[in-house]
Amino acid sequence: MTPSSNRQDFGEFDSPLFRQAVAQFDAVQERTGIDPGALERLRFPKRTAIVTVPVKMDNGETRVFFGYRVQHSLTSGPGKGGLRYHPRVNLGEVSGLALLMGWKCGLIGLPFGGAKGGVNCDPTELSQRELEKITRRFTMEMIPFIGPDIDVMAPDMGTDEQVMAWIYDTYSMQVGYNVPRIVTGKSVELSGTKGRREATGRGVVYCIEEAAARLNIPLNSSRAVVQGFGNVGSVTAQEIALRGTRVVAVSDVRGAVYNPNGLDIAKLTNHVRSTGSVQGFAESEPIDPEEMLLLECEFLVPAALERVIHKDNAGRLRCRVLAEAANGPTTVEADRILKENDGVLVIPDILCNAGGVTVSYFEWVQDIQMFFWDEEEVNQRLKRIMSDTFRACY
Repeated sequence: MTPSSNRQDFGEFDSPLFRQAVAQFDAVQERTGIDPGALERLRFPKRTAIVTVPVKMDNGETRVFFGYRVQHSLTSGPGKGGLRYHPRVNLGEVSGLALLMGWKCGLIGLPFGGAKGGVNCDPTELSQRELEKITRRFTMEMIPFIGPDIDVMAPDMGTDEQVMAWIYDTYSMQVGYNVPRIVTGKSVELSGTKGRREATGRGVVYCIEEAAARLNIPLNSSRAVVQGFGNVGSVTAQEIALRGTRVVAVSDVRGAVYNPNGLDIAKLTNHVRSTGSVQGFAESEPIDPEEMLLLECEFLVPAALERVIHKDNAGRLRCRVLAEAANGPTTVEADRILKENDGVLVIPDILCNAGGVTVSYFEWVQDIQMFFWDEEEVNQRLKRIMSDTFRACY
């Protein structure tokens, strides 16, 4: 049977990220020993929901946004995956992310199926009131498709604890009782778990520690380059700097900064809080974001958008470890190039950034028990799972 990735027949799911996810899946199918019919089924989502989200804006105008929720598989348990707000969100992108989420949960051994959601809006251009309206209306439209034992959302790009609180409140009001398990990534005051905000970045660093030990790289004399300084990138930079690694370059959507002696991450974090960007940080010099990826370093951490490592730059990377903190940061063509390069160890996204969904699982379990762990226990359990999974893979 010809694999679907070769047939160019993806229907409504067609997008660069979905094609990439399926191609990666097809590349390992011969090793799985799974029936070809089952493999064909796993290439596509089980269920998709597309809703319109009409909202009256602050200026009196009514705008209609599109909302998506894709469930790749519910065989292992409820769907689990983030909700992103971004103007480029579409069905194909969300579907590809749902596939990746399913494999991530399977790799870590969590009792969830992969899911993902999104709304095609730009949260940076919305007032708090408009953001709340979009979230509550989206939740109302999605109620037939979600639930604490059906599909559980979490923060992703453009969403946060506040968005999760609105979903939690809207869903609970609709069903008539309190349902904290409907989302994870909530604040601790709303039955969230300690350590959730930092979980993805910490998981990245736990993987980097394992890779460093495997390659005999001393962390306290190493260099790291971090693309992206949002939640994942900033926590990764903070955590790896605490281990003595020099973070020599960091970027965000507006630009990149470089200091060969290492950036002061605490000062940089305060600068970003004050200005909204890494640009203009006093103890650094500007650098082209594309050139930043090619800097000589031990650890390169793409923690921003998809497909930033591609056929045109993969062969020129000068890192020893590529830690995929973002979802799908490396294209299929780049994967092939890196596979031939024994000098670069790749920690794939479905392992490297699995800390977030792992601690989301911890939160979901704590909400069932209504018994909450301290942050030390959360971090210890996370480190054990990430380290054990890394060692099982390598």
